[in-house]
Amino acid sequence: MGLGNPGPRYAGNRHNVGAMVLDELASRTASPLRSHKSRAAVSQSRVGAHPGVPAVLAVPDAYMNESGGPVSALVRFFSVTPDRLVVVHDELDIPAGEVRLKRGGGEGGHNGLRSVSAALGTRDYLRVRVGIGRPPGRMDPADYVLRDFSAAERKELPFVVGDAADAVELLLGRGLEVAQQEVHAPR
Repeated sequence: MGLGNPGPRYAGNRHNVGAMVLDELASRTASPLRSHKSRAAVSQSRVGAHPGVPAVLAVPDAYMNESGGPVSALVRFFSVTPDRLVVVHDELDIPAGEVRLKRGGGEGGHNGLRSVSAALGTRDYLRVRVGIGRPPGRMDPADYVLRDFSAAERKELPFVVGDAADAVELLLGRGLEVAQQEVHAPR
C-alpha cells in the first residue's frame, strides 16, 4: 500500500513518494494499477525475483488523512491480516533518500499512518519508510510535505524510488529481519 494524495496537483509532492514506489512496483510487474471498488487503484501480481511473491499492490484514491478507509476495505476484500500489510510512506525523521523498514510503532505525526492505524485498530503492520528529511529553517512540516521535490531531489528520486521498491520486494520475499539487515547496512 503506497500512501499519497490523489490527483495531478499532488503527484510530485514529497508526501506522494509512497504512491510513487507502488507505481514503480506495478511497472516492474507489468501489471497496471486499476480502479477498485475499495476507493483505491489496485493490481494483483507477483513481486520480486522469479517466480515472485503473490501481492496486491494498491494506492488509495483518498487524501492522505483519509487513507485508512480504503486500506481497511482492501485488507477485508483481499483477506489480508494487518501483520501482512506493507505500508510505504514518506518519513520526515529519516534523511532524504534513505529507506528504513520496521513493524509497528507510532505514527510520528504522520496523518496517513494515523488514519490507517485507526481504521485497522492496530499499529502492528509493516512499514517501508522513505526518508524525505526535515523542512529547512522554520518551514511548517505540513507545507514541506505538500511541496514538490526540488530540481536536485528530482534527479535522485528515481534511485530513491527504486531502492524503496527493492526494499518492498526483499521484505515480501525474505522477511523483515533479512530485509532490515540488507537495507539498513551502511553503504
